[in-house]
Amino acid sequence: MTSVLVTFSAGVVFGVALAAPPGPMNAIIAEESVVRGWLAGFKAGLGATSADAIFFVLAALGVVTFVERFPLLRAVMIGVGGALMLYFAYGAATDVRSSFRVGGGAADESDPRVGTGFRKAFVLALTNPYQILFWLTIGVGLLQPGQLDVLAQTPYAGEALAGIVVIDTGSPALVAGFFGGVTLWAAGFPAALVGAERRVDAFAPAVAGLSAVVLAGFGVVFLAQSAGTFLG
Repeated sequence: MTSVLVTFSAGVVFGVALAAPPGPMNAIIAEESVVRGWLAGFKAGLGATSADAIFFVLAALGVVTFVERFPLLRAVMIGVGGALMLYFAYGAATDVRSSFRVGGGAADESDPRVGTGFRKAFVLALTNPYQILFWLTIGVGLLQPGQLDVLAQTPYAGEALAGIVVIDTGSPALVAGFFGGVTLWAAGFPAALVGAERRVDAFAPAVAGLSAVVLAGFGVVFLAQSAGTFLG
């Protein structure tokens, strides 16, 4: 029982560590949270998590490796993802003006657009090369018996954290913990943003603007990578 709890807890840590770094998914979650409220941000997080669940099933069935064998298909997916990021960046930029609220009032969670974040994050995640690459490599490893150095996979800081938490893979508890950690981030990150936005009037426009910049930056990079594959 203790080993199961340790494995589950490690999975939670792993999920949070992978979900937390800045990127296009968190840009979408941040924009939705400060403009439309916690529920919209949480739904956006669930959109990205739902895409991970689909990739998990495909990885278990061995379908994900199909993309790896066809570089041109992968390039097309990256290009589509880049175009979507630029489109969503435009939407985030237009949200900067609407995020100014008189008296710093809270976002209106009755806004009919609250559910759009789920669709945006879900579609973007399905074409996000980082998520595809994760499930082609580390994600597949979660399903196979072996060992995983959990914190070594953390973006930017993995080398410094290597060897601290090493667990057995191929365990249902690890997979459940991983998705639990991702869901925890999807709920906690929007809550933190909404709390900060209520205390600082200019926070929402700043986050919406930063989200537009992040999405546009990733969009340009992904389009360049896609074009490089075809032109190279």
